[in-house]
Amino acid sequence: MREIWPVFGLRLRSGPLELTAIRDDDIPALVALAEDGIHDPDSMPFYFPWTDAPKEELGRNMAVHYWRCRSSFTPERWSLELVVRRGGQVVGVQGFGADNYLVTRTGETGSWLGLEHQGRGVGTLMRQTLCAFLFDHLGAKEITSGAFLDNPASLAVSRKVGYSPNGQTREKRRDGELVVCQRLVLRPEDLVRSDHELEVEGVVALHQLIGLAG
Repeated sequence: MREIWPVFGLRLRSGPLELTAIRDDDIPALVALAEDGIHDPDSMPFYFPWTDAPKEELGRNMAVHYWRCRSSFTPERWSLELVVRRGGQVVGVQGFGADNYLVTRTGETGSWLGLEHQGRGVGTLMRQTLCAFLFDHLGAKEITSGAFLDNPASLAVSRKVGYSPNGQTREKRRDGELVVCQRLVLRPEDLVRSDHELEVEGVVALHQLIGLAG
């Protein structure tokens, strides 16, 4: 499968964390983690409120999302959805999406982490790991992100990693609710790197898939 779909060969290691492309075998563990909770039910940290889905639909929706990311992957528009393991245990997902990357050399990070794994520095390290990979191995010039103003935990992670404010936007959330999103940007010289060495496998095949080879 790594030869057929090179993304499956991508592996990032940093300290206790390992990030790999989500395979079908990973989906049940991710669904179980999401069902156990990602955030307070009264809050909504995501642009699309996918965690509001009924329990009998949540797993199917997640599977369809990960399959869609694979099926729509092209050099012009692609996304990486990486399952995060800490000491071998599935703890969350770290993602990155890009449009026209060969020209823009930028894209957006997004992530989620199971409640039981929050507040331990995992969210910061997994973002540092991905951003270091993007800058060092994919030639990114900047990385964007964003969080609602009522999501201080996500904003705190972004500050720790080195993101700077990049304006605010007014967004729709849950049934027409207005929310303000703090936009963020990170450049290579501002990245606050972790103390752990970054180990990378499978990047050459990924280069070929997204058009960076040569």
